[in-house]
Amino acid sequence: MTPSIDRFRELRELLRSYTVTGYAFDDTEERPGAALRAYLRQAGRDPARAAEAAAEIDDLLQTGLFSDEIADDVDLLPHINPPRGKTVESCLAIISIHLRKFLAGPTTPSQSPPQTAWEWRERFPELSNLLGSYFHQDYSLEYSSDREALDDYVSDTSEIDLRQVVDDIREFLIFNDSDQALKKSAATLGLGILPPDGVRLRQWLADMREIIVHQLQG
Repeated sequence: MTPSIDRFRELRELLRSYTVTGYAFDDTEERPGAALRAYLRQAGRDPARAAEAAAEIDDLLQTGLFSDEIADDVDLLPHINPPRGKTVESCLAIISIHLRKFLAGPTTPSQSPPQTAWEWRERFPELSNLLGSYFHQDYSLEYSSDREALDDYVSDTSEIDLRQVVDDIREFLIFNDSDQALKKSAATLGLGILPPDGVRLRQWLADMREIIVHQLQG
């Protein structure tokens, strides 16, 4: 059996960033909009992503947006809404222009906090998994305590991902220098519960990090 190929995997991730605009296209030839700027900030940490997205746009435009050959792949892409007088193809071409400008210049990873919900989740993928999958609003239906939920996460997660979440929590706490910002960002990543009584969110996250570090060292 021939393995399936995710033909537009990176382009799909790029277009998901347009949730910030309600999937409305807001880029111009002169300047990327909010969604594309968020994507490019994350691509600065791994420029190969931008190269892959640009190649996938080329593939899509050369094959034809409405070609039967890629119909199933196109159906999986978020649908962006072009402004009046523009087509989806022309919007993708503008995105491609900005991707190539980005790739032609030096890429320095952004040191600024994420600006959109998509960017927060993209910047902290494993912490998003921990909070959204184990500490969602219905977590009490599955667990009797936050420690039980954390132990379940640790037992289900590879060492590589545990090391990733340790790094995620450390940087997440640095980016969110106020308690208000921290609460909002944690909710964006999927946190749906309050910390235990008498424990601040910042300390709760730091404590979870220390528990995971201890597990890795053991």
